[in-house]
Amino acid sequence: MESLAPDTEVRVAVAQCFQTLTTSTDTKDIVAALQTLHSYLDEGPASRTTSVQRAEFRRAHFTRTLEFLVSNIQADWLAGLTAAQQAELWDGLFLKGPPEQALLVLMEGVGALRASTNLDRLVSITEKFLRSGRLADLLWSYCLETGPSDSPQLRETLLGRIVALPDVTANRLHLKNKRLFLPQQYYPLLATEMLTALERTCRALKDGTDCSLTFVAQTLGKVCIQGHSALVLAVLAPRLSVCTRSDMVWQRVCWKLLQNVPQRWMESVLTGLVQAVGGPGALGRIIGNLVLTNKKAQFVITHKLLLLQYKYETQVLRIVLGYLAADRERRPLLIQVLQSVLQAWANPSAVKHTPLEQQLYVSKALLLSVSLLKDSELQELRSELLQCMLGGMQSHLDSSVVRIRRMGMVVGECLSSRMDINKTKLKFEYDQDEDTRELLSLMTPMPGGEAEAEHVNGVESPHETSETTPSTQNAPSQNKTKTDPDSDLDSDDELTPYDMSGDQEMSKASPPRYLRDCLETLISSEDSLRVELTLRVAEGLVRKNVFATREVSVQLTKVLLHMEDKYSINGFLTLRQAAMVALIVTDSISVTQYLTTEFYSLNYSLRQRLDILEVLTLAAQELSKPMTEKRNPSLGIAAGTDLTPYPGDNPVHWREVVEKRIQSKTKRLRKGATQPPAKPAPNRYAPVAGHFFFPLLSNYDKPQVTFDLLGGDHLVLGRLVHTLGLFMHLAVNAPIAAQMGCALLDFVWAVRYHVDQMVRRGVLFAVCAVFLSMPSENLLVDLSDRLFETRTWLADVAEEDPDADCRSLAIQSLVLLDKSLKKQLQDQQALSMES
Repeated sequence: MESLAPDTEVRVAVAQCFQTLTTSTDTKDIVAALQTLHSYLDEGPASRTTSVQRAEFRRAHFTRTLEFLVSNIQADWLAGLTAAQQAELWDGLFLKGPPEQALLVLMEGVGALRASTNLDRLVSITEKFLRSGRLADLLWSYCLETGPSDSPQLRETLLGRIVALPDVTANRLHLKNKRLFLPQQYYPLLATEMLTALERTCRALKDGTDCSLTFVAQTLGKVCIQGHSALVLAVLAPRLSVCTRSDMVWQRVCWKLLQNVPQRWMESVLTGLVQAVGGPGALGRIIGNLVLTNKKAQFVITHKLLLLQYKYETQVLRIVLGYLAADRERRPLLIQVLQSVLQAWANPSAVKHTPLEQQLYVSKALLLSVSLLKDSELQELRSELLQCMLGGMQSHLDSSVVRIRRMGMVVGECLSSRMDINKTKLKFEYDQDEDTRELLSLMTPMPGGEAEAEHVNGVESPHETSETTPSTQNAPSQNKTKTDPDSDLDSDDELTPYDMSGDQEMSKASPPRYLRDCLETLISSEDSLRVELTLRVAEGLVRKNVFATREVSVQLTKVLLHMEDKYSINGFLTLRQAAMVALIVTDSISVTQYLTTEFYSLNYSLRQRLDILEVLTLAAQELSKPMTEKRNPSLGIAAGTDLTPYPGDNPVHWREVVEKRIQSKTKRLRKGATQPPAKPAPNRYAPVAGHFFFPLLSNYDKPQVTFDLLGGDHLVLGRLVHTLGLFMHLAVNAPIAAQMGCALLDFVWAVRYHVDQMVRRGVLFAVCAVFLSMPSENLLVDLSDRLFETRTWLADVAEEDPDADCRSLAIQSLVLLDKSLKKQLQDQQALSMES
């Protein structure tokens, strides 16, 4: 009975205070009751209560007291207190007792009250609670385990209130939310309070006091899993990195903190941490050998961050792989990571089906892993590296995507250079871009201190060079002035030099003036100068002499198609292409029939077949454009590319120049067209569109000895599908457009699931062209049995295709299809209403 006496005494005293606050109207009684409640929270020798009474009040009556105050927040006795009395006696009860109980009651009250002065009062107290460091006291109380033993449900509720405080206040306060409650302010504050609790833990451990970091770790994990890891770890990581640099106790505290993070939240904590730390050394000091003791951490660090996700910057890869390589016990994991990444990079299926960004990310991880290997480790893995390197290079070089091929070349060069096989290194010719430069830089280690020193030196050296260069350049002129004082007497400086920029070197050979001469020269001449002059004038002669061109068009096209650049002529490919395009435009049917037939013939290289598709495309585009002005036959596709134009080749009258300047600088205030509308012109492509289109669909499924369109020649297939789609697009409003659209859909339907992304892009481009060019009534009549299946396929591609361009094209195709069908249905409804 004696042990229960303090419990009964506190319970009776609290009940009397509640009775007084409920019934009394005397301000003195109200103040006395509140002071009595305060006495159970006061510490020190001046307190009127015993430690047993205070502990009993905190355990059993503090939460009930705060709930009573919140429920009576509208009472008259509270309004009768002065502002100072309210702040000291009423608000002080929320700021003195156990912080976890006070926070729960405050959050419950904020969530229950409607917009009013009472809600403003609770919000103000909550703001004071946060600013006075009560969150740090809350976390520290759980570190010391001095608080009452709570249930898992209560702890989960408390964690939810701490982490979701910005959400609770935002949902209740809306536009009147306090600045402190915004995520950008609250979560850095929470991180600071966590640091305070960790600092107290370090001091307590040095003094010999046991502590627990379970609740702090749970709070960190809960914050990170809800998407606020960047805000919290931006404060935590730099401070922990500094503190663990020379203090072993701080390192042990950090290791224990990460070990106590629940498994379901470990991934979010680690992914945020590797992005927030400054380098692999800091990560190693903070998490220690966590990857060796925690399976979830090992999976995240060695697999998920490297192979399953590819959204991170290169610095994250440096930190993760550098962390694995920094410790002798973790290096076996680096070897394991290298083998996994190497297999992923060399996998032919991955090259075909994974996004380009992910392949670039895996390539970076591979090069960084190889650069961190020791020579002894490299010797053990040499055979495996060589085998995977050769297979992976083959898979990359077989791709039709230029960036993937270039990626394979760069990785192959770097791996062969690192392995130094028989003192030989692979060397490819490719254009440098941002990706290749970054991949090449990964083979060079970048320590922090050395990198900074190099950066400083790099900044200073150009400055020194810029200062010394002028004096060096002026030295010869100064010496000349000293040694030749009379040189100014015979100077020719006053004479204006003659402008010779337009002069051309006289040629020994003259260009041909007849097409048959061009043909004979290209067939039989071995003079490089005559061949070059013939190529440069061939396009102009073709466009100028229409009747003569039709006599030799097919023969000249054959010669140009088989012609090789034996003399290294400047701009050879452009000149040859321009002449072939001119031949197609001038004699469309004959030349097109020849080229489309030769496309599927034997003994042609892939380059020649691609040239055929390219010149057909350019010719179709030119034919589809109206001839609004007379074309100068001497200026074709190759004009101005490699030749220096003579000033008098294209004279413009001075009046036209003046008129253009006046028109460009004149401001008109009236609306409407300032120039007459363009005159209508016939579409030269529409009558011959079938000759461009249908022969290319004739033999695509018949493999030849040197050409397998549906087999390994993905590049040509992708270009062919894209070319057919372009022919379809240019045939808009042509009578044959409906027939072309049906045939094109039948063709691309067979290759819509092709493994090569370039082929799939071409298929989707062709589908877009069909929906754009076919009349909407023909879509419903001719393709009614296939529209539903086509729409389902496009929806699948838009959601699941690994290539971003394919997904974008699929979405565009769906929009075009829906627009065409909607227009046709509206037209049918309008016709039915009229009838």
